[in-house]
Amino acid sequence: MPTYAIIESGAKQYRVEPKSWIEVEKLNLAEGEKEVALDKVLLLCNGEKIQIGTPHIQGAKVICDYLGNKRAPKVISFKFRRRKASRRKKGHRQEYSRLFVKEILAGK
Repeated sequence: MPTYAIIESGAKQYRVEPKSWIEVEKLNLAEGEKEVALDKVLLLCNGEKIQIGTPHIQGAKVICDYLGNKRAPKVISFKFRRRKASRRKKGHRQEYSRLFVKEILAGK
């Protein structure tokens, strides 16, 4: 079995493997920061050994390189009521951060 982890970031859960990239909700990082350590690891699998956190595994981290922020395509919300001249149009573009997973460090 490959090494992987399930992490929590921005109230969402992601399955990550080393040398892969993920897109998470926008992270507020300091200027010039290029490396991110995600420490909310819920599950860790190293080959045949599986660790499950309650709710997180203490000391486990996922080290990532920060590749920058992006914006998703625009989503349009349009509400219409017939015969009432009532229309409402809103647009939204979600921002997200792109991360490259370098390594997964096990905890205790």
